[in-house]
Amino acid sequence: MSWILLVASGVLEAVWATALGKSEGFTKLWPTVVFGVALVCSMGGLAFAMRDIPVGTAYAVWVGIGAVLTITYAVVTGSEPVSVIKVLLIIGLVGCVVGLKLVDSGH
Repeated sequence: MSWILLVASGVLEAVWATALGKSEGFTKLWPTVVFGVALVCSMGGLAFAMRDIPVGTAYAVWVGIGAVLTITYAVVTGSEPVSVIKVLLIIGLVGCVVGLKLVDSGH
């Protein structure tokens, strides 16, 4: 259950990071509201997941999921250019997140 919560919190990290950018310095109401709600839920989920998952592993997985999804969203929407190097680095991040889950399975 902690891993499911951690993954959901990582997804919410991507939501709040994207909303933060779209809030234009907190001058747009709805992106600011989405940012605040997603931030609180993401941090809360991370905190609960850390009760069962080691802090270093939980934090690295949370950041990795958030980073991959934030970059992927930006590339898909055209906000950021795509390149072969960027795709390879994203694949590498995903591999590291999966690797941390596999290493922690004995915990």
